[in-house]
Amino acid sequence: MRKWIEKGFSSYWNPYWAIGIAGVLSAVYFGLTKTVWAVTGEFTRFGGHILQWFGVDISDWGYYNLIKMQGTTFSRSDGWIVWGMFIGALITILLSNNFKIRIPKQKRRLIQALIGGIIAGFGARLALGCNLAAFFTGVPQFSFHSWIFMIATAIGTYFGFKIVSTKWWKGKPVLLKGNPVSMKKKDAYIQPYLGIIIAVLYAILIIYFFAAGKTVLGIAALFGAAFGILIERGQICFTSAFRDLWVSGRATMTKAIAVGMFVSTIATFIIIMYYGLEPITKIAAPSTFIGGLLFGLGIVLAGGCETGMMYRMMEGQVLYVVVFIGNVIGATFLAYAWDHLGVFHALVESGKPINLLDQLGSYPALLATLLLLVLWFAVARYWEKHYRFGTGFKKEGNKTV
Repeated sequence: MRKWIEKGFSSYWNPYWAIGIAGVLSAVYFGLTKTVWAVTGEFTRFGGHILQWFGVDISDWGYYNLIKMQGTTFSRSDGWIVWGMFIGALITILLSNNFKIRIPKQKRRLIQALIGGIIAGFGARLALGCNLAAFFTGVPQFSFHSWIFMIATAIGTYFGFKIVSTKWWKGKPVLLKGNPVSMKKKDAYIQPYLGIIIAVLYAILIIYFFAAGKTVLGIAALFGAAFGILIERGQICFTSAFRDLWVSGRATMTKAIAVGMFVSTIATFIIIMYYGLEPITKIAAPSTFIGGLLFGLGIVLAGGCETGMMYRMMEGQVLYVVVFIGNVIGATFLAYAWDHLGVFHALVESGKPINLLDQLGSYPALLATLLLLVLWFAVARYWEKHYRFGTGFKKEGNKTV
């Protein structure tokens, strides 16, 4: 059985399929729960609960009242989306024998990861969403703020790439002597069975939620695990989607995300029209652009976005535990700054929710969104074909292609 499992999980999945399925599931999840696939909102609540444990009264903090702090992470659907993603990713990592504690050789990377995580967490919550709620699930909801966030994130990742390319950021390279220590055979033998045990126990938990009438929690736990499996098997990382464009011109993940959102947009539109649901629309304001810039900068400095960070943590990469802590710190600081430092009045208050379905009409909004995603795919394809690191775009004669 172990060999059969290892063979089945010996290679990663095609990112187009993985993120395409994730796009459909995110639309179905919206139809079932009227909420979207998101993670940093719950990260912010983690920070709020930690403050409460230390006796801090956050009852009058505007941001926590906005995102609602009722219950605990284990009694909220958003909480089980996050836990489900962690557990789903961990299961497939164990089944593929890929768990191993990894500590970066350059200890400076831990500080850099913390700084990047803080910046990304602050930026994500300033924009009211990360690469999921303000991007991957925001575009299919026809929320205009997602397009602002997306453009700003791309710009932020460019500046992040410029910073991490400098010698002072890279530091001295660490040379390894001999071959890296391989995984112990005993650990490799145990991991697939441990993955099966965790999968069975988690399935029992989901069954319990449904049997106990906690349907929303059951749905969140189920979909969270599915999302976790998909991001890990497809190695879905929004950081690489942008960073790879600047580094090498590689656009596989960029194109796959465009395809995933194309599929999700159609599925979400059908669900909105058929069930008469109200799309989730976030505020489009200066905070959206600034938050996107900071998020894009932060994820490159940290070395991973929220989705990439989650499955890499489950692989045993200590660096991304630090990124996660940074995310929570940054998001919590934004919650404080929201009203205590005047961020809401300065950057958010002037904005308003803008939904393309209301502004353009149902079918024109659908067509415009799909055309923009096709344009995104075409630009990414052109970029991949012509851009080369160190030389920019290919040249023919004296003309740049």
